[in-house]
Parts: sequence; structure tokens; C-alpha cells
Amino acid sequence: MSWTRRLLVVLVALCAALTAAPVAQAHEERPVKLPDGSGSVPVHRDGPPDLLVCKDDKADFEARIARFPDGLRKKNLDLFARCQDKGFRHLQAAVDAVDRPGMNIAVLPGLYEEEPSLPRPTGACAHLKARKSQLGYQILSYAQQKACPHNQNLVAIIGKKNLQIEGTGQSRLDVVIDAKYAKLNAIRSDGSDGIYFRNFTAQRTTFNSLYVLAGDGFVIDDVLTRWNDEYGFLTFASDHGLYKNCESYGNGDSGIYPGSASNINNGRGYDVPRYSIEITGCRSHHNMVGYSGTAGDSVYAHDNEFDHNMGGASMDSAFPGHPGLPQNHARFERNDIHDNNANFYPYVADGTCAKDPVDRGYEDGVVCPQISMPPGTGIITAGGNWNRYENNWVYGQKRAAFFLSAVPAFIRGESAWSKQADTSHHNRYAGNKLGVDKQGRSRPNATDVWWDGQGGGNCWQDSAGASTPRALPTCGAHRGDVSGGSDRLAGEPTKLAALLVCADYNVQARRLPAGCDWYGSTGIARIEVQLALGVAVVLTLVGGVLWWRRLRTHRWATVACAAGLVGLVLDVAGATTGLQSGYLPAVALLLTGAGWVGVGVVLRRERPWFGWVTVALGALTLLDAFDKAVVMVPWIPLGPAWIRGLLGLVWVLWAVVVASRQGAAEPPSAAVEAETEVPA
Repeated sequence: MSWTRRLLVVLVALCAALTAAPVAQAHEERPVKLPDGSGSVPVHRDGPPDLLVCKDDKADFEARIARFPDGLRKKNLDLFARCQDKGFRHLQAAVDAVDRPGMNIAVLPGLYEEEPSLPRPTGACAHLKARKSQLGYQILSYAQQKACPHNQNLVAIIGKKNLQIEGTGQSRLDVVIDAKYAKLNAIRSDGSDGIYFRNFTAQRTTFNSLYVLAGDGFVIDDVLTRWNDEYGFLTFASDHGLYKNCESYGNGDSGIYPGSASNINNGRGYDVPRYSIEITGCRSHHNMVGYSGTAGDSVYAHDNEFDHNMGGASMDSAFPGHPGLPQNHARFERNDIHDNNANFYPYVADGTCAKDPVDRGYEDGVVCPQISMPPGTGIITAGGNWNRYENNWVYGQKRAAFFLSAVPAFIRGESAWSKQADTSHHNRYAGNKLGVDKQGRSRPNATDVWWDGQGGGNCWQDSAGASTPRALPTCGAHRGDVSGGSDRLAGEPTKLAALLVCADYNVQARRLPAGCDWYGSTGIARIEVQLALGVAVVLTLVGGVLWWRRLRTHRWATVACAAGLVGLVLDVAGATTGLQSGYLPAVALLLTGAGWVGVGVVLRRERPWFGWVTVALGALTLLDAFDKAVVMVPWIPLGPAWIRGLLGLVWVLWAVVVASRQGAAEPPSAAVEAETEVPA
């Protein structure tokens, strides 16, 4: 990196650090190492179970299996008879009885509230010394989890190997493990390689329904999770994982969260030998976000459905304490991502989310969003590299199909200047079906691409429709080919300001940032409109005084000032229309830039230096219009908006000085008139 780029990185990072809001940590865990990768994805075992779990109410059991097919009903009746003699009444008791790798636990239809695990900790477990997370729970060590497994977990699977837990019902709703909002996790698998979960439901926790931590080898097969403060499925710092045919809904963060998946492809390009986590055949809906992954590295998500969330899917580098940052190498393919237009923030504003979890109404559709999220978005990448989004159906979003922004490294706790602009780079969006559903019916997104402008090597398909910016680098036939690419150290200043304002959200404090349309701000209340209006007012006042004192008798200067004024008005109008502004911002810049050039040409005879600076400001504004609407200017580390903004500040101060000097406007000299006259 050249010294000039290093200096710019420092300046950009300092600017961001001074304005950034404090970042909450959505998921805090003990320090954990990623697996060494020596494991494998476990295979389902069809043999007879080693251990049985059932309840003892035969009438209730027979009612639950009454509509099963004859063969499955008979199988369950036989298992129930065996279970009454040699089985367990609680899943935790069966887990505790596992004494060797490779055992199978069969859980018969029933409601499992795990009553022995529900009471609050007593004795030494009630006085563990461990730091608290920002959400208030203790961050326990592995040893503490093993010694006190039910401080936070309804069912704790600690250090068991190659264990299989399977419901024996006809559907995943026949076996329900219910934490009743009394525990952080319904099921926690910690350091348990080769675990296989199949055919049951886990629900109602103050964090996660099913949590897999530090596991090398896991499968989540035909499992439903729902109604949790945070996540349905959370797998963290794990490798050789497979989610298949799963479902999750009603979660305050995401339904599916493969956070800190093993970072096996760090340093590679698009082509990789394998992925650490595969997610297929799942549906995640009516959550804050369907899928999310801080440091969701090397995850292959294909043939899933993410719908009716606030956001369809997201991956990010925005939270500290996650191994594998910055996020890289996610691959999304053939997913159906649609109608993610829910807005659950009113439940925070009206106090619903301040109630105890049991009283919030999760079962009736309430969701309490835990972090800031732009509602109406298909796929969000907030600081990620080398991600591939190809051949997905993305339609019916009221904000944007794709949302890409960078996250400076200090947000995740890294202070090295060389890392501050290390996201988002080399994200490829190609071959997606935008604005149409699987049947080919038109279901447009409000806009197809929202991008803050930072990063290098990002590209989009030619068929992308409305976008901001209008000029997008396009993907070539081969991965890595990018036409019209750019390499920017910072995004557009107005977009960065909006992102910083919107990030100042806190569900516990019921703080919804004013000025952000994510939370309902409209019109002049939005920060983008306020900035555009503020700039327009300052330039109109200063420019108006300058015109009256120095330029009102100059015909072409008056025409130029009028063009600039129209441009400022259109800029404000474009800010009010937000994502659907089309070419309006570029037209506004074109008129404003032409106005400055015209004024500068007139002024350069009387005030040469000031006149030339005015011409330069106009030229930069015209370049900014070209950059936004035609093609992004390559090889410049900062977009023209940054440079013209800094020069514009100098110009305003200088214009005040020039306008305040003695002497009224005089008719132009013949030389100036001749020079500025437009031929007929």
C-alpha cells in the first residue's frame, strides 16, 4: 500500500471513529478456537436406538400418535413399551447416560419441558465467577458449562462424541422441547464432534433453541426452532456442518446463524476446495432476518427459502469477539429470497419488547429485533469479501434486493490502520433472477442494488435494474473479471452518514435513531434529506449574496447561478425519494456543476484564484455525476463526492470573504462579455 493510500486510510478511519455509534455485541461467547478440520459430516444411523426417552402418560401418548400410519404407529407403541421399562423421562437424563461414542437416543412423541433442569442454580453453581455479556448473561468457560450445565441450558450436551438424537414422530412437531423462556438455550452442544439432530422442535428461549459450539461435524436434519429472543439455530466456531430440511421462525435475530464458521478458505479467491457449513432445503421466515452470520466464512447456502423477514439474509464483520473476521467466502445459490418486508421495530417503540419474554406475544407473531437492520432487503453484506451470490430468485423487496456496505476494522476491535478498509471486496452478484418469482411472474424490488461505494473487485450482473449508484461494475464471463471496477477506501459520505445514524439502535434502551428511515423516519426527518437541504440552504445563501454583490449584472453568471439553484433543488428532491431516485441525483449534480463552471469563468478575471477554484469545484461536481450515472471512475481511492465536499467547504468560506469586499457588481467588460457570449 502506498503512503498516500495509507494516509487516506488513517483519515477515513479517524472520521469514522469520531462519528460511529457504540456497537452492541449480538452474540458473546468465551474465547474459542476453530476446529482443526480433521472431522467429517456425520451420517444418519438407521439402527435401533441405544437409549429411549418418553413420558409416562399412555393416554396422552396414544392421542399423539393416533393419526400416524399403521407401521409408524406400531413402531412407536413398541418403543413406548420398552421405554416404560428401561427408558428415561427427560432428554437430559438420557444424554447423561451416554457412555461411549456412536450412541443413538430416540425421543418419542411428547412435550419435554425438562423439569429437573428448570430451577435456578444453587450452591456453587449460583456463585460462578465470570464476566457478564452486554445482554446480562454470564460468559462461562467450558469447565463451568460442564460443572453447571443447567445454569443456562435446558439440555446440555458437553463433550459427547458421535451422538445422534432423533424424534420418532411423523413430523418434527411431534416431539417438542420447550424451555418456557427459563433458559438461555434449549439445547446446547458444546465440544461434541459428530452430533446428529433429527426430527423434533425446540422453542421458547431467551437466546437460542439449538446451539452447536466448537463442533467438528454436525447435522441438523428436519428440525424446527421458533420463538426465541435471539436465534433459532446457532452454530458457532464449527466445521463439517450440514443444515438440511430445517425451519425457523419468530426469532429476534435470525432463524439460521452459522457464525464464525471455520475459516478454511482465508486467503483464497472465488474457487475453493470445500465449504465448512452447508445449508440446504431450509425455510426461515418471520424473523428479524432469515439467515445471518458474523464471520460466516465458507458457508454454502443453496436451495433454501428466506421470506417474510425484515431481511432475507445477511453476513457481516460488524461484531467483535468472533474468530474468522472479516467475513469471507459465503456462497448463495438457487435460493428463493422474497417479500422480506416485515417491520418489527414498532414492537420496540411501543414497549412490547420491554416486557418479560413470556408476555411479549411471540407465539402471536411478535418479534423483538435485536440489532439494526434495513427492513425490506433481500441479501445484506455489511463488511464481507469473496462472497458469491449467483442464480438466486430475489423479488418483492420494498427496499433493495442486494445491500452492500463496508465496515471499518475498529468496529470489530482491530486498530491496525492497514486493516481499516479491508471490507467489502470481490463480492460477485451474477445470474440472479431479479424482480420475478419462480413462475416468471413480475415481482419487482424497489431497487435491485444499494451500495455505499467502498471496496474493489465487486461486480453485478448486467440485468440489475434500478440501483444506487446508477453506475455499477459489471461481472465478466469468468469469475474475477470486472468491467468498470473501482477500488474505493470509503463509501459515499451521505450513505456513510446514514449508516452511522441508523446503527445507533438499542432494543434494551428502546432507542430508535431519529433520522433513519429503517425505523420509520420520512421526508425531512431523514438524515439524507437533512444533509441535502442543509447544503442547499448554505450554498443558496452564500451564492445568492455573492451573485448580488458581484455577479448580478453578468448575464451568463446569472444563468449559471440559476442552473446551480435548480440543481440544488433537484438534489433535495432526489434525497426525499431515497432508493427510487433513478438518474435524478446525477441530473442535479450536472446542473450544479455547470453552474459552478459558469460562475468560475466569469469570476476568474476579477478574482483569478477564486475563479479557478470555482471552475475546479464545478468540474469535480460534473465528474461526480459521471461517476454515479455513467461509470465509476477507476484508480481513485476516494470518490469525487469526498473531494468536492472538502473543496466546497473551502469555497464557501472564500465566497463569504469575496462577497464581503467593498464594491458593487459592475457591468462586465467587453472582453468578459465576448468570452462568455454563447454563439447563436
